[in-house]
Amino acid sequence: MSDRLTVLKTYKLYVGGKFPRSESGRVYEVTDAKGKWLANAPLSSRKDARDAVVAARKAFGGWSGATAYNRGQILYRIAEMLEGRRDQFVREVADAEGLSKSKAAAVVDAAIDRWVWYAGWTDKIGQVVGGANPVAGPYFNLSSPEPTGVVAVLAPQESSFLGLVSVLAPVIATGNTAVVIASEKAPLPALSLGEVLATSDVPGGVVNILTGKTAEIAAPLAAHQDVNAIDLTGADAELARDLEIAAADNLKRVLRPQPVDAEAGPAADWTADPGTRRLTAFLETKTVWHPTGSLGASGSAY
Repeated sequence: MSDRLTVLKTYKLYVGGKFPRSESGRVYEVTDAKGKWLANAPLSSRKDARDAVVAARKAFGGWSGATAYNRGQILYRIAEMLEGRRDQFVREVADAEGLSKSKAAAVVDAAIDRWVWYAGWTDKIGQVVGGANPVAGPYFNLSSPEPTGVVAVLAPQESSFLGLVSVLAPVIATGNTAVVIASEKAPLPALSLGEVLATSDVPGGVVNILTGKTAEIAAPLAAHQDVNAIDLTGADAELARDLEIAAADNLKRVLRPQPVDAEAGPAADWTADPGTRRLTAFLETKTVWHPTGSLGASGSAY
């Protein structure tokens, strides 16, 4: 038998539940930690970013209106599908981050476990941050969380998979839809995640994944009037400042990277317990007032 030719994979964007090429047709070379060529990734344009926002907005009503229990089932399904493709992600993470197979396997296992962890929070976070409020008057005062809307997420640059999952999962767990800018230098695990999402019962448009130059894609998202919030985790200090100024012009909710100290910069330990910080970052509080007690001369009561 003659030697087989290698079947190279063509990576595409994930927008609106489909896999388009970049609108511009541009690509860029992705290399491993040693400089070896791995693949060509789509180089997203401003038009791709706008298309992703349209898809995310279209999907928001159905996703935010789904029950929290149903969202939890879907997030758990993502973990199931990732478990079945574990070996592929171990290879991609090892190449992307220059890790040994054993360390890459630990990273992938942690990412799968994180999907399960956030799946369990979908129907519990409302009880943690919502509830009855004591007020001075004959009223019930009840607060409950609601999703913010369309969230632009700048994924971590150094943690191509676990970091990505750690910033994406809480956004969609709480009913938001997301436009994700993958790690610029290591985008392949994120693009493969799009393939998993497409077969994991996640409605098209809930998650949209773009690759390319982070600054070039993030600028139109920060200024976009139909993007409600932005997570600046994957931005350096200078880019984060520019994006925050653009976001302030249209009153976006902004999540800044959590600093260790002034010199060390943002925290990067994605293996640590994530807590609820990211779950609550893109939630709004709705408060309802309802009269109670005796009303009027008749003494009628609720």
